[in-house]
Amino acid sequence: MSTLTKHRPEPGSAPAPSAPRPAAAAGFSWQQAVKALPVALAKLDPRRMWHTPVMFVVEAGAVLITAIAVAESFTGGSSSSGGSPVPAGFTWLIAVWLWLTVLFANLAEAVAEGRGKAQAATLRATRTTTAARRVCGYNPQSDAAALQTPVESVASADLVLDDVVVVTAGEVIPGDGEIVDGIASVDESAITGESAPVVRESGGDRSAVTGGTRVLSDRIVVRITSRPGETFVDRMIGLVEGASRRKTPNEVALDILLSTLTLVFLLVVLTLNPMAGYAGATISVPVLTALLVCLIPTTIGALLSAIGIAGMDRLVQHNVLAMSGRAVEAAGDVTTLLLDKTGTITYGNRQAAAFFPVARTEKEELIRAAALASSLDPTPEGRSIVELAASQGVVPAPLPDAEDIPFTAQTRMSGLDYPDGSSIRKGAGSAVLDWASESGGIEVSVLADLTYRADAISASGGTPLVVAVRDAGGAARILGVVHLKDVVKEGLKDRFAELRRMGIRTVMVTGDNPRTAKAIAAEAGVDDYLAEATPEDKIALIRREQEGGRLVAMTGDGTNDAPALAQADVGVAMNTGTSAAKEAGNMVDLDSDPTKLIDIVRIGKQLLITRGALTTFSIANDVAKYFAIIPAMFMGLFPGLAVLNVMGLHSPASAILSAVIFNAVVILALIPLALRGVKYRAAGASGILSRNLLVFGVGGVAAPFIGIKLIDLAVSLLPGF
Repeated sequence: MSTLTKHRPEPGSAPAPSAPRPAAAAGFSWQQAVKALPVALAKLDPRRMWHTPVMFVVEAGAVLITAIAVAESFTGGSSSSGGSPVPAGFTWLIAVWLWLTVLFANLAEAVAEGRGKAQAATLRATRTTTAARRVCGYNPQSDAAALQTPVESVASADLVLDDVVVVTAGEVIPGDGEIVDGIASVDESAITGESAPVVRESGGDRSAVTGGTRVLSDRIVVRITSRPGETFVDRMIGLVEGASRRKTPNEVALDILLSTLTLVFLLVVLTLNPMAGYAGATISVPVLTALLVCLIPTTIGALLSAIGIAGMDRLVQHNVLAMSGRAVEAAGDVTTLLLDKTGTITYGNRQAAAFFPVARTEKEELIRAAALASSLDPTPEGRSIVELAASQGVVPAPLPDAEDIPFTAQTRMSGLDYPDGSSIRKGAGSAVLDWASESGGIEVSVLADLTYRADAISASGGTPLVVAVRDAGGAARILGVVHLKDVVKEGLKDRFAELRRMGIRTVMVTGDNPRTAKAIAAEAGVDDYLAEATPEDKIALIRREQEGGRLVAMTGDGTNDAPALAQADVGVAMNTGTSAAKEAGNMVDLDSDPTKLIDIVRIGKQLLITRGALTTFSIANDVAKYFAIIPAMFMGLFPGLAVLNVMGLHSPASAILSAVIFNAVVILALIPLALRGVKYRAAGASGILSRNLLVFGVGGVAAPFIGIKLIDLAVSLLPGF
């Protein structure tokens, strides 16, 4: 089987920048609203409206008032408020604005869904039926299995679970699967938006491939892991379209609260006519219906669904696929983040940081030997040693007939052998010491100096790499130590500090020894660390956190991460990872950037804060409308109420119509905020609550007084008002 020989991207390196998203996807535009209008009109179907109890009540009221308006047109009847007649056409105006209230609510949801459908259309375009070369009787025990067995050409739609296909350069991968043999460069831009190709290879945690992506080089053998219609892209399309979206527990609880408030205000409004009857007056059904609609929580009832859809949409814009709205909400409530060290906190590859010669060795000799031993080493560590040596003015040229000795798990060292019998080795301290001791003992002073240097490097969280040489006569010498260190990503310390202000505890998980883990944790600024972690240790840690009532999030890409991803409240699987990891998590990061977990938490918190802020605004808004309207409605019947008409509304009819208009317009005005989300600032729960009460609570009280008064000034200019 052929192999890829070009340079591979380093594992854990930052992903290529995503392709720019369309402007419409990033925010709200009125062009989107115009496009969503037909969908909003279709949502007026009562069979769809009853899923939103508050707006269903508004629609029922709109139907009732429309029927009364039609009847009044034939009978010549008119409505009244607290014994005061209302102008002609009043009932029709109320009916129109009630229908607009329902339409604006549907428009918010339709715009949110429309953005998802636009993204789904892009994904659907990647789903094409292609020809696949299915291997007949594939034998996984043979490296050249795909060459030794015949293949048949079939349509990608005819592939079934566990089929094995061969894909070569220029061909489209016909279905989701895992590479069982080979390595190739793959263009995943159609799925992830990344312009740079990525490397996929058999074995390890970078073996998963997605149907619809294109192989750019070499040749791979893929085992299909999905059934027709159940591919990753199919699931993405369903999720972003909202077809499989279900209300989250928080949304259900809020729906119950809104329904309860609606019932309470319904009872309040029903008692108004008997109260007016004692004074010898009546209140017409249109007036009572208008009052009910103004007092029930229509603002949040209209925007609740759009807020949830927009939250998932913001994740999609960050190339993260949430399997459910529940996962997005859970991200907002996360209090503990488990972060893998390699590739998340550090760049994933140890880098040479310094050279430390031991007794009676010149530093330049150590640098030259280390660079020579690494000159044929293709690993990131080897390249970093050559680069560090070059930065210090040492660029040795190896002998052309030198034999490369690669690193193996058995020898734990690498280097060069020369024809004259001399050699160079670099590697783990114990392995190199054993190699050097084969030709005689090591001087005590050299051994003591070496031990001191190695211990100091280990204590700082680094890895000591010992360098030794052996001359043609077989005499060996220890030259010194190369300090390899995990490089912590820039800016992480500030981001972890921000998470701490949000009340989130960060835990670094690593397989390193406790001393190294402690040093890296201190440099990165995490709150705690788990060293020498096994899959069982990860699950145990997650369960301990959850038993304390905390919600836990973690990232992973390997099959060994799957149990912990499934146990975590928010499990973010890397798209480059195995199918087992992606099945276990409830989110998939298409960019495979582990640090994005921090952004996911921010988006989740923004969703919860937006919902809480608009709920606060809506309830405060309704209470304010109650005290703004009632005095104006009944001051003709009870003159003493005139003193409470602080806004100086022109008449009962003007007050009612102004309130209905404001009730509809405020929904339209808040659609951009519901879709964009309330700006999130790192703060504790009490700080966020105080800000919501101050900004949206006080704003919700003040807005009706200002808005209704301004509308009343305009309405009072109409004839009869």
